[in-house]
Amino acid sequence: MSLSLADIDRLAHLARLGLGSDERNRLCTQLNDFFGIVEKMRAVDTSDIIPLAHPVEIMGDVALRLRDDIASEPNQREANQRNAPALESGLFLVPRVIE
Repeated sequence: MSLSLADIDRLAHLARLGLGSDERNRLCTQLNDFFGIVEKMRAVDTSDIIPLAHPVEIMGDVALRLRDDIASEPNQREANQRNAPALESGLFLVPRVIE
């Protein structure tokens, strides 16, 4: 797939971009280079490749270094709500927005 300067002009119009002639030519070259890379990727035969849900799957059983899910901070609800204008049952009260 190759874009022409007319295609670039149409895209610039749709995106409401004002491009000069230098920018048009540079953008055309860059987009065509990008589409060339995409075409090379499409040419690779991937019919025998099984899709992965996560890239770590290919490495087998990997022990991820995750910390234990434990509460490490004390509950500071009262301190955090001390300067709230209105509270009820430990919850912030806010003005009604929708009637």
